[in-house]
Amino acid sequence: MLHADSQGHFLAHGTVNGAAIKFLVDTGATLVTLSAADAKRIGIRYHDAPRGYVSTANGSAAAYRVKFDTVRVGNISLHNVDGVVLESAMPYALLGMSFLNRMEMSRDGATMTLRRRY
Repeated sequence: MLHADSQGHFLAHGTVNGAAIKFLVDTGATLVTLSAADAKRIGIRYHDAPRGYVSTANGSAAAYRVKFDTVRVGNISLHNVDGVVLESAMPYALLGMSFLNRMEMSRDGATMTLRRRY
């Protein structure tokens, strides 16, 4: 169960490959997205991954396509989650649709509930 902040954004504390991450729930993000700084801190070796560009709210950004072993939010843990590492700085990691598509999401005012579908 997540609660909206004063701007209506849903933030969630979670983990990627066992390391703590603060996520912004982003249904507009195709993939779970980490900054290069977070990826380095976690130990994700993304430089060997396929490189390309993605469109973001701030324009085009260099990105590396990766697969996270585990992404966890609350008591929900998913394995082999598609993701991307952006070279640009980000205030939060994005909890994108590669995670959220596997959830049943419901919202009641300022509260969002996530339940694992499969």
